Amino acid sequence: MKAKRIIHIALVAVLALVLFAIFYLYVGSTVPAGQQPLVRLNPSNLDSLKKSFNDSADSVRVMVMLSPT
Repeated sequence: MKAKRIIHIALVAVLALVLFAIFYLYVGSTVPAGQQPLVRLNPSNLDSLKKSFNDSADSVRVMVMLSPT
């Protein structure tokens, strides 16, 4: 009986992880109407970010970088 319960808990945990991954990858990338779309940084578009950041020197600028690790 105890082994079945552990298996059920493990299956629920795996299912929750899969659902979270689906939400994060496909649903979590939407933005409100009127806002510019989200951008994934990579070496090819880093210069564009630097130019945009420096061009808005007369306004408040905030940059947040989050890492999953």
